[in-house]
Amino acid sequence: MMDIHKILKQLPHRYPFLLVDRVLAIDKGKSIRAVKNVTINEPFFQGHFPHRPVMPGVLMLEALAQAAALLSFDALGASPDDQMIYYFAGMDAVRFRRPVEPGDQLILEAELVRMKAGVFKFKARALVDDELAVEAELTCAVRKIA
Repeated sequence: MMDIHKILKQLPHRYPFLLVDRVLAIDKGKSIRAVKNVTINEPFFQGHFPHRPVMPGVLMLEALAQAAALLSFDALGASPDDQMIYYFAGMDAVRFRRPVEPGDQLILEAELVRMKAGVFKFKARALVDDELAVEAELTCAVRKIA
């Protein structure tokens, strides 16, 4: 388990772009299960959409990528530093299954499929009340900053 204080030490993201609130479980080098609590106070709800607030799909994918990053750093046994950046490198087989609204708790799950030369491939999905909200295959890369 990882609380917000440990997450802040592992991820460079900050408000309003930090999208993981807590890690419920990590199976080292295999999988992660984390939480994003979705509240009406999120800044994106002002414009998406004023008459019917819905979490943007790209932000659901970003939340999954952040959870996957936490799994990657744990698998490497390393913490990121100022000379390292974790990039989104690809998304495949993305499917949105239900809208995510204020008050929902998004359960983020990522399974590490492959890790080679700083490139990580994941099968990821997010659920609300055990109902699939989004699923995707994600590719991320850790790179040194020149």
